[in-house]
Amino acid sequence: MPPLSSDASVTMPRLDDVPTVTDAPEAPSVVGLLRRAGLRPTRQRIALATLLFAEGDRHVSAEQVYEQAIGARVSVSLATVYNTLHQFTEAGLLRELAVSGAKSFFDTRTSPHHHFWSEADGVMTDVAAEEVEVARLPEPPPGMEIAGVEVMIRLRPRVVA
Repeated sequence: MPPLSSDASVTMPRLDDVPTVTDAPEAPSVVGLLRRAGLRPTRQRIALATLLFAEGDRHVSAEQVYEQAIGARVSVSLATVYNTLHQFTEAGLLRELAVSGAKSFFDTRTSPHHHFWSEADGVMTDVAAEEVEVARLPEPPPGMEIAGVEVMIRLRPRVVA
């Protein structure tokens, strides 16, 4: 994953001048995205959503988002970043990926797919859903149904003998 930009020219967006999530002309604005997800478009949510979705599909930690926000002169605490990322996840705008202990990444791509996780350098890479085949799943407990399957393929460098 490339390092996060700390472009000081990025400023907190205004409600009436929010960039779109993608470059497509018909793309929804960040404000519209938040509203459709049932979230009130506060200044901090707009600013964090703009930072998160402006670069397309990516995997970021709360700390990375916080550093990017500070670099973009967005006045926000790390706790607010965590809370906002979890709100975005609950609203279906992000997927949370737990990789190790308390270490989590947030994925801006919410469509079905899987991941490679490099334990050596902490890089996460998308794997297309059709590239992974799960042959058999156990029966879910009574009263439950399987909502989805996400595969995390952990990688480490080969040991050369």
